[in-house]
Amino acid sequence: MVLNISAVLLFGAASALALKTRSAGGGAALVLFLFGFFTAGTGAYEPIHNLVQASADALSALGK
Repeated sequence: MVLNISAVLLFGAASALALKTRSAGGGAALVLFLFGFFTAGTGAYEPIHNLVQASADALSALGK
């Protein structure tokens, strides 16, 4: 069985869980959101995306 989850959905759920369990405050969540938002608009997007994609491919290959 193959399960595809969007990175936005995954990190959004993790952020919501961190806020619900009070592991992170609202201010920290806002800073992390803005950091991700502004990073996506820079030249750093492509290498970060490639790293995450390679990690996901490596994890999926472990299950085979």
